[in-house]
Amino acid sequence: MNARQGENSRSSLAFNVMVKPRGAICNLDCQYCYYLCKEQLYPDGDFRMDDDVLEAFTRQYIRAQQVPEVTFAWQGGEPLLVGLDFFERALQLQQKYSRPGMIIKNVVQTNGVLLDDEWCRFFKRYDFLVGISIDGPRELHDAYRVDKGGQPTLDRVMAGVEFLNKHNVDFNTLTCVHAANVDYPLEVYRFLRGKAKAHFMQFIPIVLRDNETGFQEGNALTPHSVTGKQYGSFLRTIFDEWVRRDVGTVFVQIFDVALAAWAGESPGLCVFDGTCGTAMVLEHNGDLYSCDHFVEPRYYLGNIIPRDLTELATSEQQVRFGLAKRDSLPGYCRECSVKFICNGGCPKNRILSTPEGESGLNYLCEGYRDLFAHIGPTMKYMVQELQEGRSPASIMYVIAQQDALLHMRFATARRNDPCPCGSGLKFKNCHGR
Repeated sequence: MNARQGENSRSSLAFNVMVKPRGAICNLDCQYCYYLCKEQLYPDGDFRMDDDVLEAFTRQYIRAQQVPEVTFAWQGGEPLLVGLDFFERALQLQQKYSRPGMIIKNVVQTNGVLLDDEWCRFFKRYDFLVGISIDGPRELHDAYRVDKGGQPTLDRVMAGVEFLNKHNVDFNTLTCVHAANVDYPLEVYRFLRGKAKAHFMQFIPIVLRDNETGFQEGNALTPHSVTGKQYGSFLRTIFDEWVRRDVGTVFVQIFDVALAAWAGESPGLCVFDGTCGTAMVLEHNGDLYSCDHFVEPRYYLGNIIPRDLTELATSEQQVRFGLAKRDSLPGYCRECSVKFICNGGCPKNRILSTPEGESGLNYLCEGYRDLFAHIGPTMKYMVQELQEGRSPASIMYVIAQQDALLHMRFATARRNDPCPCGSGLKFKNCHGR
């Protein structure tokens, strides 16, 4: 799901659908992609959404949303392969079926290779939010994000970023955290902030099942995957840089989610909501599935041509799917101090057993617990600043003072003194080495 695209609470009045106008078809061959294999579900498909499906979806989706703002989310595969004419037609249909006073927004997730002046002028004119996939500097991005010939893609992606910046298109970056880049968090973050000039970032962990079907089956993971400990360390390191210099100018999705949770608000992101089921996927031919990560026969809801979108989205099958996230949460998670933030995480990653032997523990649990414990005091301070009408960016001044004091203590510490950092080690064995 694209950054800044909030998830609504389960209701027949509001839900989100991610649209795949070209299905799983893509011009790249990223080695960790979980969606390319979905092409096998449609061996005779032409993988292009026709006008009948587009119009039926637009009409039904707008009619179903009894809220003032509706977001159309386009993804793939690579959605730009459908062509500019398709999106022009989509906008026409949105205007045709829009109700008075309704605000309609569009977000599109792309690998960036096809971006040019024409695309970016279009996105700017119609106020699209563009998500662009970048995994970091050259050797980190190109490790897995290659084209159909196995060739690197960073130069072409960065050319697309230049077009976005040239036309002042609102965009964010989606970075997959995988085996090749997980040990280089600062290199990734500084590249996105500096070279890509990104102000909104999301970091998605690769946890990919290693099987023949591409479905959520089995507990074995591919070599591209990261561990919970690695993911937590990656985010901790980025947080320590962000909180010292970028609060208020760079927005990192998971930090925004955590701040909302500490403020007592809904996380606003499906993986951290208490239940699932309000973020579905529409394939190119009108087939609706329960979730982007569960596009497989067991989670097929129906087709929107013979059946209505709202009927499918609120069906008993989808309700059961959504509530299963909450109802299957292990006791270990229910008693966890950070449950109010993660709610057990995404069901697709619940492949471990708890220390008591109960199934359903999230594979990333260790990382989430480590991260949220680390950032907790800072988040509480920032929430207090918000509640008292001050900018949470003041945390940077507070931490600068703390860092200066700590450096003074380092300067005066003796070899056998406890290290001022609080590690419990002697200074000579810690920061004094």
